[in-house]
Amino acid sequence: GDSQDVLQALLPLVRRKGDRAFLARAQERMRHWNRLMEQQGTNHAKPLKPQVVFHELNKLLADDAIITCDSGTDTTWIARHLCMRGRMQFSLSGTLSTMACALPYAIGAAIAYPSRQIISVAGDGALAMLLAELATVAYYHLPIKVVVVKNNALNQVRWEQLVQFGYPEFAVELQPIDFAAVARACGVAGYRVDDPAQVAATLQEA
Repeated sequence: GDSQDVLQALLPLVRRKGDRAFLARAQERMRHWNRLMEQQGTNHAKPLKPQVVFHELNKLLADDAIITCDSGTDTTWIARHLCMRGRMQFSLSGTLSTMACALPYAIGAAIAYPSRQIISVAGDGALAMLLAELATVAYYHLPIKVVVVKNNALNQVRWEQLVQFGYPEFAVELQPIDFAAVARACGVAGYRVDDPAQVAATLQEA
């Protein structure tokens, strides 16, 4: 059947044992990609680019860190700038559409693995949906680090409306929230950074 035809077509490629051209091309493309990610992650232009935050965060992750992520553009930055290594584990919603899951995932991870570094990444729209869980973090003294990408918009939804469906954007602007102040009001430390030169120091302190 069709599978036999495909196999017959692939056999000549399999037989060319000395042909490493495909591997060499893939490696060169990966080197180019990594150089591009380095450039974006070290771009200190203002306003602050989220790539810089995740480039610096990657340097601070333990080899057994657990990272949880919400759905949105923050998923893109994590996929591009965090290098999974060692015994790291990573969780996000299976269909890339469930919002507000990152902090609850992180709470569960912190209770199950109290000795491991737990990082929760969320956009401002997603965290706003379950903001009271910061009080849960404080109540149980969970050492979770929450990284919030704040742009006062449901940015992924805006992108979907404009690019995927061709709709004018609708109901994607958010009420600005001072998440650092809310965190402190709940009993946990809160930090804010908008200067690219201060990202590394702020993350290190957090």
